[in-house]
Amino acid sequence: MGLFLWTNDRIKNLTWVDMAFTKLAVMAFILTAAKLWPAILGLEWYWYGIAWILLAIRPLYKFFKK
Repeated sequence: MGLFLWTNDRIKNLTWVDMAFTKLAVMAFILTAAKLWPAILGLEWYWYGIAWILLAIRPLYKFFKK
């Protein structure tokens, strides 16, 4: 079994609480990275917006498609 198949199989066992904790853990990691590398926070606001849009396209498309 490939890594992606194994991961998808394991994700099915997670609840919404587990997913929320995963998101919070990622947020804490990003804040730590920003604290250690302050240049990340020096970007203009629109760069964060562009990154958010680009990263959100695929999940939102898959969520809302019929």
